[in-house]
This record gives sequence, structure tokens and C-alpha cells, in this order.
Amino acid sequence: MRNSYIASLLAVMTLMAWSLVACRTQPGVATHTEGHQEPVIDSSITRLARPVNEQVIASIPVIRPESGSHLHSLTAYGVVTYDTRHETSIASRVAGRIERLLIKYNYQPVKKGQLIMEVYSPDLAAAQRELLYVARQQPDLLPAARQRLELLGMPPLQIDQVLKTGNILYRVPVYSNSDGYILEKTAAAISAPSAAGTPAAASDGMGGMEGGSSTTPLPAPAKPVASPVLLREGQYVSAGQSLFTIYQAQNLVAEFSFPAHIAANIRQGQQLLFYPAADKNRLQPATIGLIEPVLRDGNNFTLGRAYLGHSSLQPGQLLTAHIPVMYTGGWWVPKEAVWRLGNKAVVFRKEKNVFKPVAVATGAAVEGMIQILTPAADWMVAANASYLVDSESFIKTVNNQQ
Repeated sequence: MRNSYIASLLAVMTLMAWSLVACRTQPGVATHTEGHQEPVIDSSITRLARPVNEQVIASIPVIRPESGSHLHSLTAYGVVTYDTRHETSIASRVAGRIERLLIKYNYQPVKKGQLIMEVYSPDLAAAQRELLYVARQQPDLLPAARQRLELLGMPPLQIDQVLKTGNILYRVPVYSNSDGYILEKTAAAISAPSAAGTPAAASDGMGGMEGGSSTTPLPAPAKPVASPVLLREGQYVSAGQSLFTIYQAQNLVAEFSFPAHIAANIRQGQQLLFYPAADKNRLQPATIGLIEPVLRDGNNFTLGRAYLGHSSLQPGQLLTAHIPVMYTGGWWVPKEAVWRLGNKAVVFRKEKNVFKPVAVATGAAVEGMIQILTPAADWMVAANASYLVDSESFIKTVNNQQ
């Protein structure tokens, strides 16, 4: 009986010893060396144990960036204004005082030969006295006296009237030399097309830490404003002083404001379609004849002018234009796939079953799509980056940490 008990005890101790040796040889089981425990980590989960600001484990839809050329129709806004290439000036040919002024406000319509104002000139009155004296005393000098009055701006009919009646005309009339819309010279220097207008165009802005997008309103081209003229009756003018500018009514220009991401793709001679903002059925073609960079009120944008020539449009009408633009190169993804980190853009590239943020260079942003300039031919990216960003939006990329 005793020998049987001892044999059973030895068998149990031997089995325990073999079990201990077997456990030490299995992976992932802690071993004891010199009195402390060293864990053995499974290499299959090492890459999944990274911080969430470096990679994200998720199961969301992915897309492959599209390559190739893309044709987009861009929208721009503008206004009808006057063609400054076709303008004339009205100046006083004699020094004197304005006795009568018939122009009350800027952009008042005038006809060729219409009376603009009347000026009293002491020099002209003296020349008329000389004319009457020559007509009585020295008739052979009469042609020279008439020519002097004509050079001072007196019409031949009024010279004949002075000779016929013998009375001096103290007011010299000033007539319009063209059909169109008259504008005071000082106002033309301020409000011609470089004056500030109302916000009309918007560009795609950079989002903040939330990854949203903002719009920055751009000033539209100047809209003609019928403001009162500053010139007043009783005011003195000098000989040769330019007082008014007349824009010819039959020559008009459509001016459009282009934000930076559109202006880079606009070229002189490019075709566009536009229509008045109040009537989409009046669609008209035009060609961009001039491109002018403008810096106004801290906004940097581009003005594009389309010369309309004879048009039924009216100055000051607001316009909407659609411009076809071809983008070549790069890869295209939806706007939701790109996350904005201040001045940097990030996409989440899928590597096996995790998503890693990768900084990319972006180009144009049109019609809900963003152009990626960084090579991304074989990438798979998250279709919506906002699902992979927490409320703090701290994302660690390869070269920078936000």
C-alpha cells in the first residue's frame, strides 16, 4: 500500500515537470529569468497598436483617384460697363466763369451738338469788341478777327450774330462732341473700371482645423453710379481744362471677376457664354479680349474683359458667365476625401486594413472635386476623411505634426 502511494506521487511530480517545460516553449507565455517576468508580444498585432493620430483602423468606403483630363464649366460674375477705348473729352477753350451748367449727374445721356454749359470769358468779350472795331474801321482785317474768335471756341453762327447786331455775347456755349453718356473728369478717374463694386464672385477658401471650406467674396467690377456732378455754376475754369468725358453708348464691355483658382486657367481669346442675371434666356457668346490682374481692398483677383461692341445690354447690368476650362494632369477625388490642416491638405491612404494620413499638394477645386498634384496612381483613399478625424483634429503626417 505504501509503495503504491509513493509510485503515484512520483508519477504526478514527473507529469508536472513535463508540463512546465512545455509551457516555457510556447509563444506568448511569460517566462521567469533571474526572478522577473518578460512578456513576449505577438508580432501580428504590433502594427495595429499605433496612436490614433498616426493611423486609424476602420471599415469605410474607399475610392481610387481618377486621372486624365477633366472639362469643367466655371461660373463667374460681372457687370456691363463702358468701353474706355472709345471716349472723348470736353474741355473749356477759354478761361472764365461757368454761367450756366446743364449737366446735373454723372452718366447723363447726351447727344452730339447738345449744349453742355455756357462760360463767361473776359478774353472772349475783348475779342468780340476787337471784331466790331475791325469791321467798322479796317474791314481787310476782318477774316483774322473772325479766326481768332473761332479759335477761342465761338461758333461761326454766333460770330455772324455779333456782326449783325453789334452786341457782344458774354456767354460762350460748350457743346457735346459725341453721342453717349457723360461723366465728370474727376469722377472718371475714381470710378472707372477700377472702383470697388459689390461682392459678386467667390473662391474656394482653406478650411480650418475642422476641415470645412469657407468662401471669400470678391469685389465685382465697377457698376456705373449716377452721382451728382461736383462742378457748379459760378466756378472758374482755365483754358484747356478738361471737364467731362463722354463714353460712346454703342460700345460696351462685359467685365468679369475671376478668383485665383479660376484665373490661372483663363486665357486671352477664350470663349465664354454669359447672360443677364435677371434673364437666363438671353444667353450670348463672347470672347475674352483683355485680362488684368487687380489688387483691391486686400483681395487679389483678375478682371477679364469681353468687348461687346453694339449690344442691347445696358450699362450697370449684372451678368453671369460660364467658361469651359480643361484641366490636364493630376488625380481627382471628391472634396470630402481631402481634409484641410491650415495650409496643408491631407488624404487618408489605405494600407492593408488601416488608414494613414498623407500630406498632398492640391490644385483646382471645381464642381465638388479636388485636383491632387501628388502622384497617387495606385492609392486607395477614404471617400470621406471626416469619419477618420476626432474632434481635436490632431493628425500626425510623415513630415509634420498638427
